Amino acid sequence: MLGWELPPHNSGGLGVACYQLCKALAKLEVDIEFVVPYEANHGIDFMTITAANPQGVKSIILSGIAYDSYKYIMADGSEEWHGVFDQQSMYEAAVDRLTSAQSYDIIHAHDWLTFRAGLRAKENLGCPLILHVHSLESDRAGGKHGNPLVHEIEDIAFHAADKIIAVSNFTRRAIVDQYGIPDDKIDVIHNSIELTGVNPLGVDSVNTYQYLSALRRQGYKIVTNVGRLTIQKGLTNFLKAARIVIDHAPKTMFLVVGSGEQYIELLTLAADLGIAKNVIFTDFQRGKPWRDAFSIADLFVMPSVSEPFGLAPLEAICYGAPALISKQSGVSEVLYNALKVDFWDINEMANQIIATVQNTPLHDELIRNASAELNNFSWDGAADKLLGLYQQYAPEGAVA
Repeated sequence: MLGWELPPHNSGGLGVACYQLCKALAKLEVDIEFVVPYEANHGIDFMTITAANPQGVKSIILSGIAYDSYKYIMADGSEEWHGVFDQQSMYEAAVDRLTSAQSYDIIHAHDWLTFRAGLRAKENLGCPLILHVHSLESDRAGGKHGNPLVHEIEDIAFHAADKIIAVSNFTRRAIVDQYGIPDDKIDVIHNSIELTGVNPLGVDSVNTYQYLSALRRQGYKIVTNVGRLTIQKGLTNFLKAARIVIDHAPKTMFLVVGSGEQYIELLTLAADLGIAKNVIFTDFQRGKPWRDAFSIADLFVMPSVSEPFGLAPLEAICYGAPALISKQSGVSEVLYNALKVDFWDINEMANQIIATVQNTPLHDELIRNASAELNNFSWDGAADKLLGLYQQYAPEGAVA
């Protein structure tokens, strides 16, 4: 299995999905060697984790989030810094060496960053290649064409792969439309969520966001967004909707949790819209501050322009926040007890936010029904479907 990140060294949902899927596969006695591009202690015992260290490199240290730069510490003690495209080439070379020396039954590669390595492994091993698509370049580019090099890597890999897994029908249609891949080459396996170990209250009695807790005691409502600050996530529309909400419900605060290239742009937009005092940006968060962002919310909003799946609304519901999600998302296909809106419809987005923060019975009914619905979610179902594919494509008897 080729992947770019695993918790706790992940930048978002990709690492979480890989972790939970592999954990469920391990329960089915699937033997996994997961290759990541950096050296780290993940604290995982249900599969083998291999760092793709090039020759002469003692260790690779992730700098910032997983799509950022990497520090290479060489055997002689010297240091080198490499960006994501350099890192991708080095990852491919490391996987080339690994698959030249060992044998495997299936290659399973997650997203474009590992696709070149997957193609190299298929060439070396002659075994089936399954590509797992969590996001397309057009998603990351907010519905545009995006980086032509990334688009070309996806195109070549999709045509060369034996099977493609899409995390939603939304993504499956995009692969067919954008790359001309036959529909029957793509299977949909939706992401899920692991409820085991989740505290329904999410946190202890003292919330990280004490300022917002104090405002809630004064009658304020909190609307939260958690995710990367990129064009894909639709946060400019979110802030424009916030302007309308504040005009009708002045005691509404907006909590934006995450980091990304739009940070300064969004700060400036909040100021230009005259709502800066009602919007709090926290930067990237993990652990308790991350959980508390959900638990303090009266509503979680995911306004993504193009979201292949979107785990965050499910996570929000776990911690007691009802969700308003973009119709342009994969999670909207499987989550029924949520409010839904077109990402571009700022007025309707604002209307639904206002309705929820001003209507306690609506809020309570949404979270009650959504929480009950979540009991039907499980990564075990996704793992069962994937095992079926492994058995279909692997040599006879290779997979249990």
